[in-house]
Amino acid sequence: MTWNEKELDVEAYLARIAYEGETKPDLATLRALHRAHVTAIPFENLEIMLGRPVLLDVAALQDKMVRRLRGGYCYEQNLLFAAALERIGFSVTGLGARVRAGAPSVRPVTHMLLKVEADGEQWHCDVGFGGEGLLEPLLLHDGVDERQGEWRFSLKSEPDGVMVLRTEHPDGWFDLYSYTSTPCLPVDYTVMNHFISTHPKSPFVRRPILQKATPEVRLRLAGTELVVTAPDGELEKRAVTGGELRDVLVREFGIELSEEELPDLIRGHYPGA
Repeated sequence: MTWNEKELDVEAYLARIAYEGETKPDLATLRALHRAHVTAIPFENLEIMLGRPVLLDVAALQDKMVRRLRGGYCYEQNLLFAAALERIGFSVTGLGARVRAGAPSVRPVTHMLLKVEADGEQWHCDVGFGGEGLLEPLLLHDGVDERQGEWRFSLKSEPDGVMVLRTEHPDGWFDLYSYTSTPCLPVDYTVMNHFISTHPKSPFVRRPILQKATPEVRLRLAGTELVVTAPDGELEKRAVTGGELRDVLVREFGIELSEEELPDLIRGHYPGA
C-alpha cells in the first residue's frame, strides 16, 4: 500500500471528478478515470502564491482538491490519483521526469508521473502536467503515437533506458519530458516538492500558474496573461486584471477562492483591482 489508499474517501473522489462508471482494475476504467480527473481538476500553484506550504499527505490532498474543489500541481494530482488507483486494485509505480519543454539545458528530476499495470500491459499515466499533458494513458512502448481529442502524443526511446513524452506542435514534435523506469516513493516527491515550492529558481514561486487540458483547447494563466491554444497553434492572448480574476478562475478553471484568499492573491500579483 505504497500510496496510502486506505486514507482516501474514494466515493468523494469519484464524485469530484464526476465519474459514474465501474471501478475495476482494467484498462477501460483506467482510461475513463484518467480523462475524468484531467478534465475536472486543474493544474495550479496558488498555495505557494498565498504563502502556504504544499502538503502531500492524502488527508491534505483530499481536503484541498476534493472537498474545497481546488487544483494542484504534479505531486498533488498524481499522488491523489495513485491512491485512488491503488484503492481500486491497480498496481501503481511512481516515476520521476526531467521537464524539457524547450529548455536549453538539462533540468533536474522534478516532475512526477505514474506507471500503471492494466490488461497485461504497462501504461504511462500523468494527470498532473497541465495544459499540454495527456488526457488518457499511453501504452508504455517506444514508438507509440496516439491522438487524444484534438492532440497528438508519442513516446520515443533514447539511450540508457530513457523515454521521452512528446506532443505535436504545428512545426513538429515537441519534447515535454524524459524519464527512466527507476521507481520513486512518496518520500522522494517530498524532497522534489520542497525544491519546487521554495527554491528561488523554481518557476512556481514567481507568479500564479494555472493550466487545464481539454480535448479541444489548452488553457494557461501565467501571471496576468491568459492564453488559449488551439490545435493548429493559434493563440488567443489577453491580460487579466485583479478586478476580473475571480471570474477567470471560476469560468476557466473551476476554482473559487475564499473571501480571504482572493484579496491576498490580487495584492501580490494583479493590478487594477
